[in-house]
Amino acid sequence: MNVFIVYAHPEPRSLNGALKDPAVRTLTGLGHTVEVSDLYAMGWKAQADGADFLDRAGAGRLSYVRESGHAFATGTQTPDVTAEQEKLLWSDAVILQFPLWWFSMPAILKGWVDRVFAFGFAYGVGRHEGERWGDRYGEGKLTGRRAMLSTTIGGRGPHYSERGVNGRLDDLPFPIQHGILFYPGMAVLQPHTVFQVDRLSDEHWPQIADNWRARLRGLFDEPPIPYRRQNAGHYDGQQLLKPGLGAGEGGTRIHLLQPSEPPERPDGARHQRADRHP
Repeated sequence: MNVFIVYAHPEPRSLNGALKDPAVRTLTGLGHTVEVSDLYAMGWKAQADGADFLDRAGAGRLSYVRESGHAFATGTQTPDVTAEQEKLLWSDAVILQFPLWWFSMPAILKGWVDRVFAFGFAYGVGRHEGERWGDRYGEGKLTGRRAMLSTTIGGRGPHYSERGVNGRLDDLPFPIQHGILFYPGMAVLQPHTVFQVDRLSDEHWPQIADNWRARLRGLFDEPPIPYRRQNAGHYDGQQLLKPGLGAGEGGTRIHLLQPSEPPERPDGARHQRADRHP
């Protein structure tokens, strides 16, 4: 299988770097092919602006969405964006490796998403009619691929618990996991997280490495987070969850399938990649 790691940390000797390197070795040892985009080493352009478009569709005020769609449709995207899209299409699984900075991803990684997840590639895909608002949230060009966040956090685990001051860890990555990875169709696994990274000593590393290797061995077997697919009958024409669904849950958790609920419709879902190798 093909695994694409997007790595975002400015220091190769960081814990993030220490997690990236054994990930490559472990996955390669399991027979997978691995590709890494080291965004800082690549000098990735993080800002999304008019320089991203080689052939502008319109003069005057920049409409990034319109220009993004035009560039993708006409093959006039910048080479760096096209190369990253090709890696995503090549992959069977995507791992985002980054430190949690201010409750989100580093700016360089967000800039990678802003530029690579282009109109016509990751959004603005499919027909819009009735209850269907395009191929998104469980459908799209990246359907059939798996995705996982591997993050390091300086804070303590209890701070990210049900009653923790920082909020539940399950809720914090929702914009990334649901809004970025599930949106174009990827099946998202629970994040892999290491806490208190600034207080770790060398003696902690063997257990951290063992835990990480165990997650990697299950990359293609572990059940994904059961997010509801948009076009499977659970949302109405206004994209609101239908009455009776999500009972007893609140916040982002209402968008998880509950065991007591009726199953989603299978129609409209593309569970397999058209280009998946036999």
